Amino acid sequence: MLEQLIGPITGLLGKFVEDKDQKNALAHEIATLAQKEAHKNAALQLDVNKAEAAHKSLFVAGWRPFIGWCCGLGLLYSVLLAPLLDIWFEMPAIDSSILMPTMTGMLGLGALRSYEKVKGVSREK
Repeated sequence: MLEQLIGPITGLLGKFVEDKDQKNALAHEIATLAQKEAHKNAALQLDVNKAEAAHKSLFVAGWRPFIGWCCGLGLLYSVLLAPLLDIWFEMPAIDSSILMPTMTGMLGLGALRSYEKVKGVSREK
């Protein structure tokens, strides 16, 4: 998304700045500032995620596992159960293209969780 915003801005620099070196320096500075802001926002989101995960309430800390179980059960149904049960019953299909982006994103987070466990920094109950 940053590239979509930076491109038009750097294109406008050519209209206002005559010197090519100065224009390139300004474009680089804009890109660097945008990247720093994106990293700061990602770090803040990680802090929010850590606070949510550490919360004692199931309704705050449990929404991620709930979504994971829903995606896992949906995939189990659409890949194994529905085709098997379809031999005897007419089973409704689940559009797994809705589940897959969420599940792949969560699996990426799961890989980070595995990395935490290997490094010994994970929180255990």
